[in-house]
Amino acid sequence: MNLSNELASNPIFELVARVSEKLGVQTYIVGGFVRDLLLKRPCKDIDFVCIGSGIKLANSVGEELGVPVVVFKNFGTAMIKHHEYELEFVGARKESYRSESRNPIVEDGTLEEDQQRRDFSINALAISLHKNSFGALIDPFGGVDHLKEKLIKTPLDPVITFSDDPLRMLRAIRFAAQLNFDIDADTYEAISKNTHRLSIVSKERIVDELNKIILSPVPSYGFKLLFQSGLLQEFFPEMVALHGVEYQDNKAHKDNFFHTLQVLDNVSKVSDDLWLRWAAILHDIAKPATKRFDKVVGWTFHGHEEKGARMVPGIFRRLKLPMNEKMEFVKKLVRLHLRPIPLVREVSDSAIRRLLFEAGDDIEALMILCKADITSKNNEKVARYLRNFELVEKKMVELEEKDKVRNFQPPVTGDEIIKLFNIPPGKIIGDIKEEIKEAILEGHIRNDRQEAYELLLKIAREKGLTIHELNT
Repeated sequence: MNLSNELASNPIFELVARVSEKLGVQTYIVGGFVRDLLLKRPCKDIDFVCIGSGIKLANSVGEELGVPVVVFKNFGTAMIKHHEYELEFVGARKESYRSESRNPIVEDGTLEEDQQRRDFSINALAISLHKNSFGALIDPFGGVDHLKEKLIKTPLDPVITFSDDPLRMLRAIRFAAQLNFDIDADTYEAISKNTHRLSIVSKERIVDELNKIILSPVPSYGFKLLFQSGLLQEFFPEMVALHGVEYQDNKAHKDNFFHTLQVLDNVSKVSDDLWLRWAAILHDIAKPATKRFDKVVGWTFHGHEEKGARMVPGIFRRLKLPMNEKMEFVKKLVRLHLRPIPLVREVSDSAIRRLLFEAGDDIEALMILCKADITSKNNEKVARYLRNFELVEKKMVELEEKDKVRNFQPPVTGDEIIKLFNIPPGKIIGDIKEEIKEAILEGHIRNDRQEAYELLLKIAREKGLTIHELNT
C-alpha cells in the first residue's frame, strides 16, 4: 500500500523527507498518526522515527520552519509545535525492562526493533519518508488486517508485553473503547494474568488512561472490560463494590454496578464533560455502605447521596484527580442527585427555588444527571419521568427569571445590618440574613432589595433593635 498521495496533502512530510535526505538519515512516520490515517480519523500528533539522532533531525526541521524546538535530552526526543500539529522526533530504539519498574533500558535500534517495542500491531505501522520508498507502508505485524478486523493485538508475546509495561493493559482497553474494537483472546488472557503488575504504575498514568476510557463514545464497554479482566479491582475497589445482587425474603435490589454504567452511557449521549461523567460514575458510590434490608419495604440505601458526597474527596485524592473546583462540582452533583426526583410528583415553587439556590450554575448538569439516572426497564415509567422533568425545568426557568435565586446574593448584607442598627458582628446578623433568605425561598417576598429591607425592619422590631441615629 502506497500512501504518497495522502502525505502530499500536508507539506510537513515533504519538508521532513527533504531534511532527512540532507542529513543522510532514513525517517519514518510511526504509530497513532498512521493508524488514524488508515481509519480516516483526525490526528494532530505526528511521531517521526529516524535511524540516527531524532534531536538532530528535529533541530534541522525547526530551522527550516523557523520555529523553536523543545528537547527532552534524557529521553532522546524533541518536539515541535507547527500550526495545529505537534511533531515529535526520536531515534529508532530497542528496549529491555526490569521486573520492578516500567521504565525501560533504552538503546539505539533498527526500525524493526522500534516497531517490536510498540504496544499493539495497529500502533506499530510505519510509513517511509525515504526518497526511494516515499509513502510505502511498513507493516511487520499485520496491523492493517487487525484494523480491518477491529482487533487489538500485541506485536509480540502479550505476556511479555504487559509484564514489561503494565500500563499497556489499560491502553489496550482504552483503544478498544475509543475505536469500538475487540481485544484478541490471547491478549485479553494475558491482561487477566498480569493485573497485579499494575501496582508498579503511577496513579497519574492510570487515571490518564481511565479518563480517556470515560471520554470514549460508550464508556460502559471499557468499564466492563476493566471489571471482567480484573484491572478495575486493582485501583477502583469502591466501584467494584457496587457489583452484585443480594436477595432476602425473595426481595432483591438492582445491580448498582451495571446501573451506574447505564447512567454513565446516558450522560455520555448528551455531554462530553469529563467531570459530569465522573459524577455519573460516583452518584451511587455509597450504596454498598448504606445498604439495609427492611422487611416491609425491602432494600434501602438511605443517605447514600450524602455519604457518597463525603467519599468523593478521598477517591479523588487516591486516584490523583484534581482537588479543586472539578472535585467540588462532582461532590455537589453526587449530594444533590436525588433532590429533583420528588419534584416530578409535586412541583412546589419553594422546593424548586431551594434546588436552584443549592445547585447554582450547575443546575443544568444536575438535571442531565437526574434524567440519565432513570434507568427502569419500564419504558412508560421512564417516559413519564422524563416528561415530568421537562415540566420541572420549565418551572425552573420561570422562577429564576422572576426570583433570581441561582448563585443567590443577599439583598441586604451583613455590613449594612451592622451599620443600620449599630450592633457588633455575631450570631444575630446570621439569623437575620437567614430569615430573609428563607422568606425569599418560600416565596413570601421577592428577591428584591425594597421588599427585603421592609422585612428587615419588621424582624428588627421583633428583636427589639432600633435604627442607629446616624443612619436616620
